Amino acid sequence: MATEDPMVAALLREREGLVQRGLADRVAQVDEQLQLRGVEPPADGTPPAVPTTRSTPPKGRRTRGTEQA
Repeated sequence: MATEDPMVAALLREREGLVQRGLADRVAQVDEQLQLRGVEPPADGTPPAVPTTRSTPPKGRRTRGTEQA
């Protein structure tokens, strides 16, 4: 299930991890949030049909310059 909405993508990733850990109560909470956003949650125990990916790549990080004494 590919999505352009970053919140839905994050919820789907979170849900996948919760299913793997067996936290059914948290999965239900995430499912509720997905439904509020108009997305039908995947069946329990199965990953989304299409692997979820980040909607935007992570931003590059600046490295600190060398400290001079």
